[in-house]
Amino acid sequence: MAAGPVLLFAVVSVAPSALFWAALRVPAACRWLRRRRVAPVPSEPPVEQVAADLRRVRRTLAQLPSGTPAARRIGTRQAYDELLVIACREIGVEHRLDGLREGADRDLERLRIEDALSRKGFVLS
Repeated sequence: MAAGPVLLFAVVSVAPSALFWAALRVPAACRWLRRRRVAPVPSEPPVEQVAADLRRVRRTLAQLPSGTPAARRIGTRQAYDELLVIACREIGVEHRLDGLREGADRDLERLRIEDALSRKGFVLS
């Protein structure tokens, strides 16, 4: 029987301190959890980086000498196309590069995309 009042006295004595401690620590813990959860990892490089890469690869593609191996030409062109697809996705321009094979249709689609991107303010030159 004597344990009841002692236990009640312990709870009443410790409870205000525990509540005050929680009132100070819980908001900081919530902010810490929110910062950890909200920090998104970007899935694509920033638009500025894509634009710089596009300009660099476009310049490389235009300056390839006439004796350049076909594998290098095709690889550079594929890199350029991939960067165009990323730019289209980030800017919101429709493209059909995924469904076209190498040739005149793909070249025309590249020109159309370059024009659409430049009209949206994406500087390629």
